[in-house]
Amino acid sequence: MSNMDTDPEITRIQPLRPRGLRVRIHLSEGKPLETALEAVEKAHLGVGDTLLPSARRALLQADTDVRIRDAALNQLSYRARTRAELRKRLLRKDFPAARVDICLTRLQERGLLDDAAVAGAFVRDRLRHRPKGPNRLTQELRAKGVNGEVATEVVERVLRDEEVTELDLAHRVAEGWVARQGAALLEGLTSGQRTPEWEKARRRLHGYLARRGFRGAALSQAMEYAVRAAAATDDDTPT
Repeated sequence: MSNMDTDPEITRIQPLRPRGLRVRIHLSEGKPLETALEAVEKAHLGVGDTLLPSARRALLQADTDVRIRDAALNQLSYRARTRAELRKRLLRKDFPAARVDICLTRLQERGLLDDAAVAGAFVRDRLRHRPKGPNRLTQELRAKGVNGEVATEVVERVLRDEEVTELDLAHRVAEGWVARQGAALLEGLTSGQRTPEWEKARRRLHGYLARRGFRGAALSQAMEYAVRAAAATDDDTPT
């Protein structure tokens, strides 16, 4: 049997800088392999072992799993992400989809990936800084890859915990809109006459509230609240 038909032996395992977490595996034949040290340990390989084809495949798969996990943890170190968000980022790095899914499931089992927790933090942040209606919040969570049922449940729970109603949010959004408008638009809004200026102001206010996820009674009441807020602004304006 020629040397070309024999499986190579591992002659040396060389730690690579800076921390030695990756190594170069020197073989009796062929080019060296570079893998994670953890992958070598998982494959139960050492100097003097023969690198059979099955062992090579197991080694390379273990190395891929380590790299996927490390990339995932690195992403999570910057901020919490939903499973779908993290999956998309990992696939951009050309990792195999099947191995990515296995990694994400393991992270979920260890409590390092929790869509409900991420969704809850997202909704609380929105309530404090960019309030929107429950429907819009649910849509945004679904866009982040959160399951529809989970998204709805989280929004309802956070609103309940924060003791905030949809109407409260609509009033806050309407008040913020009023505070950013110029005097001419507010004058049209509060004129009480169906003038072009009145229609323009009402149309803009209605569209803004609708885009923020309000509809029905909450939207109608928020518009009336905005009119009162605008009138109060006019009353406070020095003559």
